Amino acid sequence: MKKVILLFAGCLLFATTNLWSQGFEVWVSDAGGFNNPPWYIYKFDENGENQEEVMNESDNIEWPEDIFFLEDENAVLISNLSSSGGNISKHNIDTGDFIEIFAEVTGGPTRMKLGADGLLYVLQWSSSNNKVLRYELDGTFVDEFTNTGVPQSIGLDWDADGNLYVSSYGGSHVQKFDPDGNDLGTFIDSGLAGPTNIFFDKNGTGDLIVFNWNNGIIKRFDSDGNFVEDLITGVGQCEGVDFFPNGDMLIGAGAAGSIKRYDSNFNFIEDFVAAGTLLTPNAINIRDYPLSVPENELDQNFINPTMGTRFSVISNYSQNLKSIQVYTITGKLIETVDLNKSQTWNADNYAEGIYLLKAVSINGNSQTQKVLVKK
Repeated sequence: MKKVILLFAGCLLFATTNLWSQGFEVWVSDAGGFNNPPWYIYKFDENGENQEEVMNESDNIEWPEDIFFLEDENAVLISNLSSSGGNISKHNIDTGDFIEIFAEVTGGPTRMKLGADGLLYVLQWSSSNNKVLRYELDGTFVDEFTNTGVPQSIGLDWDADGNLYVSSYGGSHVQKFDPDGNDLGTFIDSGLAGPTNIFFDKNGTGDLIVFNWNNGIIKRFDSDGNFVEDLITGVGQCEGVDFFPNGDMLIGAGAAGSIKRYDSNFNFIEDFVAAGTLLTPNAINIRDYPLSVPENELDQNFINPTMGTRFSVISNYSQNLKSIQVYTITGKLIETVDLNKSQTWNADNYAEGIYLLKAVSINGNSQTQKVLVKK
């Protein structure tokens, strides 16, 4: 972990812009033969080069489906669908070594995503036990969040009002739930062919983007669930997506065994990872090197994740902190979060870029962490 000392004297002072340079790793889950090995977790550099095998089936992964980082623990979670049920395993980020089972998920976990409440939301593949689950980031089970299930659920996202949307691969539909997990009915019920990933357009249109694995078409639907257009065609077995800070996106193309790069308007740029390099890519996670910037050289982050739009206080710290002050990279204070009211900073209304979050403890001490707002 890279450390930089920040001096606060009325405002933040920065000696050189080089302190804020950063690199990215692109982690990819390769499901191989689905319920049969081989299975891999790879990482590439930010140019799609220097491929490194981080894990395989000998590292306690089985039919991997998603990747989630616990930067404060230098650990990474892998959801394992597994023909015998499933679990979420925890591994060392640097070596890939198995640490422990984070959670047993009998319905077979697929996607994992951090919610605004700081909890990990987990989808299940099973046709019988398929409610959306929630976990603390230490693996403690919280609840079955949704009151009904979504069979073969494999994609999720939230709209601006906090409603949750979940795609059903086998049912070829997208289900909508309110912020409390109550079923609001089917949001999209036609025109889909094995939907996998879903996400709300990062350009702020309120449109929902849906990947269709079976026919290789990525579609746009409006905020009422009406079909708008086919954005991308010819991406057979499309599954797995993540975004660079400039809005470029990486998309897994299972039929080609590649990762493709598109700009924020869904225009093709390049094969980021060449065809035939992978077997069955099904999850992509762009990881920035975590640059915690503590004033007292503390070596752990207090916010998770380090990149995104919603940043939550890690539970181990929440009892000792009273507020989070948000600064721009130039040192301007733009917001203060009262942790008695919310444990999350929502950056949806701020521009993409680097921000500094200064945690103020009950006893007056403080620690500062750099995060990257990426939509």
